[in-house]
Amino acid sequence: MAPPVVLLHGLATSSARTWGETGWLDLLADAGRQTVPIDLPGHGEAPRLGDPGDVGDLEHAVLAEFPEEPVDAIGFSLGARILLTIAADHPDRFKRLVVAGVGRNLFEQDAERGRRIAAAIGGTEDPEDPEARHFHALAEAPDIDRASLAALMKVPRPHLDAAVLGRVTCPVLVVLGDADFAGPADPLVDALPQVTFCGLRGVDHFATPKSFEFIDAGLAFLDAVPV
Repeated sequence: MAPPVVLLHGLATSSARTWGETGWLDLLADAGRQTVPIDLPGHGEAPRLGDPGDVGDLEHAVLAEFPEEPVDAIGFSLGARILLTIAADHPDRFKRLVVAGVGRNLFEQDAERGRRIAAAIGGTEDPEDPEARHFHALAEAPDIDRASLAALMKVPRPHLDAAVLGRVTCPVLVVLGDADFAGPADPLVDALPQVTFCGLRGVDHFATPKSFEFIDAGLAFLDAVPV
């Protein structure tokens, strides 16, 4: 029997918007796959947060929502980073993994960019650059709690480098648009032991989840093409 498919969205969106509205959940169901969409704290149907201390171990909280058996998984942006961290620490919980919207950015810290995005999400200033403006718009959705997102962004994410990612033993599909600020994908691709890369021509970060090329490549990689 094919494993369940865990799906984890990015910052300031939700499972319903990232995987439901784009057709992923329906297509996986049509392929006979059980789906386990997970909402991060303050997103979608997940509980809201009072302060950064309420977050705890985010990766552990996500892993607690996994089925008991090993899974296939798909993550976008922050969701991809979290799944890669879990896969490095718990490689036995994964059969295959698809990550999109991540690349060089996993290995770098840009404090100024983080400040701009946090301010845009928190609504404390009018965004000037297109990336921050888009996050600002995403955070205005009714299924997003701005205070929770602000708390979430104050919690440092576990460090990722080539040594950590080298512990990911399952096959991984890395998907990245050539107009995505997270790129290039080379450092991530080079760090993973079993990796396939799919580049999306003319696709930026925020358009990735609805890219037909991403959907086709992801479903094929998971042997989940509807019949």
